[in-house]
Amino acid sequence: MHPDDLLTTLRGQNPLVHCITNYVAMNVAANVVLAAGASPAMVHAPEEIAEFTPICGALTINIGTLSAPWVTSMLAAARAANDTNVPWVLDPVAHFISDYRKTVAQDLLSLRPTILRGNASEILAMAGQAGAGKGADSGDSVETAENAAYAIAKAHGTVVAITGAVDFVTDGKQSARVSGGSEIMPMVTALGCAQTALMGAYAASGPAFEAALASLAHFKVAGNAAAKWATGPGSFQMNFLDALSATQPGDLASVIQS
Repeated sequence: MHPDDLLTTLRGQNPLVHCITNYVAMNVAANVVLAAGASPAMVHAPEEIAEFTPICGALTINIGTLSAPWVTSMLAAARAANDTNVPWVLDPVAHFISDYRKTVAQDLLSLRPTILRGNASEILAMAGQAGAGKGADSGDSVETAENAAYAIAKAHGTVVAITGAVDFVTDGKQSARVSGGSEIMPMVTALGCAQTALMGAYAASGPAFEAALASLAHFKVAGNAAAKWATGPGSFQMNFLDALSATQPGDLASVIQS
């Protein structure tokens, strides 16, 4: 299934995406998912997971602001998604900064997410390798993490997406790169987390590899467009949402490199 076709499917189905994400990202992620054509829900109470996750098109888990009750919800939601064939995306935000966070990230990875999305430093650390990350910011190039992505994909049966100046995605057998976007994007908080939420919307709409690729391409296309209109980070965020909505099937292929 071509990524451009997935955008048509996404907008036709308007999938409900269960987003367990951090406090900083909730508003941005919800707006990104809505602008792209899907429907977000920020549900995280442990008491709701068993009923809610199975009725969603996809689940996304972002560990940016951890606490014990949230971890309980994350693990329960991942298990519920696996039990009911709901695709799910893991974003192991800065998981290398504490033993607690490392353990949570590895526990979630052991549940075999449909897609793992992170920056290069996060992916390197998920594979047990040393990186140069600083908090949620990557200190490593995408290229240095590509072998780690292959290893994780093969070991856990997951699609791995590394985001950066040129994104990389692999399922352990096939791979692709996505270029474009804007240097302003890292100056807008939570866009990476919002990318994960959008990836969930695409995962609800088609196969995992193509879903990750389409989500990455949608962001790059919108970033290209927003950069033409923006004068700084504030206006970029507004224009980026507009550009996500304005992106059409047929636009995504322009930024994808086989």
